[in-house]
Amino acid sequence: MHHIISIPILAIVIAAYVLMAPGGGMFLDGDAYSLMLPSGMEVTLRGSDFFLLAGLLALALDVLKLRRAGRAGGLLLGITFLAALAAFLLYAPAATTAFLLLTAMALAATLVAVLRR
Repeated sequence: MHHIISIPILAIVIAAYVLMAPGGGMFLDGDAYSLMLPSGMEVTLRGSDFFLLAGLLALALDVLKLRRAGRAGGLLLGITFLAALAAFLLYAPAATTAFLLLTAMALAATLVAVLRR
């Protein structure tokens, strides 16, 4: 049970992106939601923007989980980063700016895990 809790949430977000990336043109690059601001400006979010928001939330939760996850949590974050990096470099549908930023989030979480020891 302890190892299930230490699975990085960021790994789930990255896996979801990789699974949706092959058909990504319509979902990831298309406009998903528009929001009218009080200033009168309209902000349009794309599908990939939602993955970035989910990645930021997952990064924060994973850093908070590091207290309990211990060594296994840091190791799994490192594996998540390496898998994301390999996907970015070798898997054409994942070669996007949004996925690069998710990979950078995985690197940041890994560095936090390593430096907290």
